[in-house]
Amino acid sequence: MVLPTGTVENGQVIVDGTRITGTTPENAHVIDVSTHWLVPGFVDLHNHGGGGASFSGPVEDVQKAIRTHRLHGTTTLVASTVTDDMDFLVRQAGLLSELAEQGEIAGIHFEGPFISPCRKGAHSEALLRDPDPAEVRKLIDAARGQAKMVTLATELPGGIDSVRLLAEHGVIAAIGHTDATYEQTVEAIEAGATVATHLFNAMPQIGHRAPGPIAALLEDERVTVELINDGTHLHPASLRLAFHHAGAGRVAFITDAMDAAGFGDGRYVLGPLDVEVSDGVARLVQGGSIAGSTLTQDRAFQRAVTVDRLPVEDVVAALSANPARLLGMYDTIGSLEPGKDADLVLLDADFALKGVMRRGEWVVDPQLG
Repeated sequence: MVLPTGTVENGQVIVDGTRITGTTPENAHVIDVSTHWLVPGFVDLHNHGGGGASFSGPVEDVQKAIRTHRLHGTTTLVASTVTDDMDFLVRQAGLLSELAEQGEIAGIHFEGPFISPCRKGAHSEALLRDPDPAEVRKLIDAARGQAKMVTLATELPGGIDSVRLLAEHGVIAAIGHTDATYEQTVEAIEAGATVATHLFNAMPQIGHRAPGPIAALLEDERVTVELINDGTHLHPASLRLAFHHAGAGRVAFITDAMDAAGFGDGRYVLGPLDVEVSDGVARLVQGGSIAGSTLTQDRAFQRAVTVDRLPVEDVVAALSANPARLLGMYDTIGSLEPGKDADLVLLDADFALKGVMRRGEWVVDPQLG
């Protein structure tokens, strides 16, 4: 078991109802998972969909996407929207806020439309706009207290004022899809920005005379850096660079998943844009930009340990504890401790997923054969 204090062999987790407890109830049912790893449920801060469905779709699609990622160990998920017209985003915020109020998702992340045309990635340039604080406030209000994060190109007009607005309302301001300089990024962090949206991707790369946003985001201890560990978005050396400079306590693995996650290759739509998924890599039909990922967090975990050779404890922190703390939910999720939700992931010796429990109920029954 991976606990906040380290890895413990031959331990046990006691579940009573929906919670982890320190006392064994009478007539407890015992499941022997010897030779397996037990880790906390995964927490995904940045996820657009899966299972052939999107978080920008109707409620049935949203529930399908949630279910898909739970089957892969993500017991807590923030639903991300993609750039669209403001009226649509306001309506979708209302739909998603209801599911957040029911505990199905942990909140809403707005990725766009307040991002740079220079670094738009898989976002429709025609729908992009400067981060006017009044429009940012409109989205926050539409989310009815369930807005968790907004990704901004903070160098654009209104960017710094929008960061301050988000910070005042307890919403995470994330720097991403940005063409900011090092100095502009520092200014945004000082104003209250605390997250780097998929670090390295959709931002200027490090230069020895123009270090850009990456250097500023890595060096500031107030910033959590998102990383997409699918083998496509990042070279393993870039992943190691982030862990080395930010430290294991400031990294959050995300999926940035789109509809094809847990579903398969084919033609999809991301916002208003057509996407082709081939060999598990999603790219825009027009232009070929990478369009999110088909990643699930169990694959991110396995790759981090077996390919990137990261310590298991660091990977657990990046997938569970760190994002839980960022969301202000570490008192109930993010680690295996008495009193917390019984969110568990069972892995075999090769770190393949073999069981998922969410709030005391098996989403994926233990596969011990």
